[in-house]
Amino acid sequence: MTTAILVYGRDLRVADHPALAVAATYDTVIPLFVLDEAILAGGFNRPNRAAMLAAALEDVDASLRRLGAGLVVRRGDWVTEIAALARSHEADAVVLHSDVSGYAQSRTRKLAAAVSCRVEAVEGGTTAVPPGKVLPSGGSRFQVFTPYHRAWEQALPWREIAETPKKLRLPDGVDRGSLPTREDICPAGDVSPELDVGGEAAGRKRVSAWLAKGVERYEDLHDDLAADGTSRLSGHLHFGTLSAYEIVGRSDHGKPGVGAFNRQLCWRDFHAQVLAASPEATHQDYRPHGDRWRNDDEGFEAWAEGRTGYPIVDAGMRQLAREGYMHNRARLITGSFLTKTLYIDWRRGAQHFADLLVDGDVSNNTMNWQWIAGTGTDSRPGRVLNPLRQAERYDPQGEYVRRYVPELAGIEGFAVHEPWKLSTPPKHYPEPIVDLREGAERFKAARST
Repeated sequence: MTTAILVYGRDLRVADHPALAVAATYDTVIPLFVLDEAILAGGFNRPNRAAMLAAALEDVDASLRRLGAGLVVRRGDWVTEIAALARSHEADAVVLHSDVSGYAQSRTRKLAAAVSCRVEAVEGGTTAVPPGKVLPSGGSRFQVFTPYHRAWEQALPWREIAETPKKLRLPDGVDRGSLPTREDICPAGDVSPELDVGGEAAGRKRVSAWLAKGVERYEDLHDDLAADGTSRLSGHLHFGTLSAYEIVGRSDHGKPGVGAFNRQLCWRDFHAQVLAASPEATHQDYRPHGDRWRNDDEGFEAWAEGRTGYPIVDAGMRQLAREGYMHNRARLITGSFLTKTLYIDWRRGAQHFADLLVDGDVSNNTMNWQWIAGTGTDSRPGRVLNPLRQAERYDPQGEYVRRYVPELAGIEGFAVHEPWKLSTPPKHYPEPIVDLREGAERFKAARST
């Protein structure tokens, strides 16, 4: 009898799961998830993500039970727990999906050194196209998105969609442990009141509805703040309750909106290949400009709490607090305001987003923040997004602002974006904390010295 340990990570599903397909070729399989104490101690799990993780674990356990197994849960040092299970059940192999962060790469190497059996890192668990499948000539990664996108499209399809095994057998005598609750993962803090539902079943329901109808208007509406015409699949992609590769494969490529939507999935893979080659980019400027970021705790707190006095900025930050999610255009607006108008370090913004976002993917969150701060892969690092011009283009009637900033709900039309101009400004909404022109000039002057 042969035994494989299937180690789950950011791939909490049974559909299109290449590592599961490999593990299922063994006689018995131990599907394992380890609550890694190093990650928990490092503060990477916050209430919103803990709630989504708990839901995803419960859902994948139910799916695995239907296949005849069930999820085995351990908590502790990731390498130690896997190695102990491999020894006690004389495993022939440990199978898992490869991942891109420096920490993920490091612990997989340590695992290979700690066990006597084979460790197989399978591609295709967290991205549509793995970093190693799309390489420039003579380089370890693409530096610019457009040529990467062309190569990415040419690389598809690179594998078959993995079939879900019909049956799994768990070895005798395995202590399954217990599924963690949200409080087990993150005891402190409150979950955002309008957090989305987690788990593969909820994700598949959402993606089916999206591909059937929602994607058709994506190209026209994905920047329209009021329309909320995005897929809201990012949290499911982060936890791997949906396969990015399967989404691309299931798409009708002749359907309106599909190309534009798949381009966004490509951006996610682009950032993954950047981080895979440069793991230090999680905390170091990818393209330094010698920034001397301002220490402005008061300004940062006003930004984080959605009280900057600029309604389009504040609406985005309040959506984040309410839903654990923020519209993609609002992310650009709020990110530019923090890093270029207030000239505050992008790392502070990235950490705040990581604290609240359910889709706080290390590569995507970090590299998007570096992009908008002008320290990443943006070809125009000096661009500053004026929030009023952004509001005029993407929320001209103020519907998005009124949805998330109740103090301004009674102000009609575009006037909601400039409440300080009203003859009677709203009593409970703050004045702007910075002059936009002065902020932009301060940033440009700092970048030029």
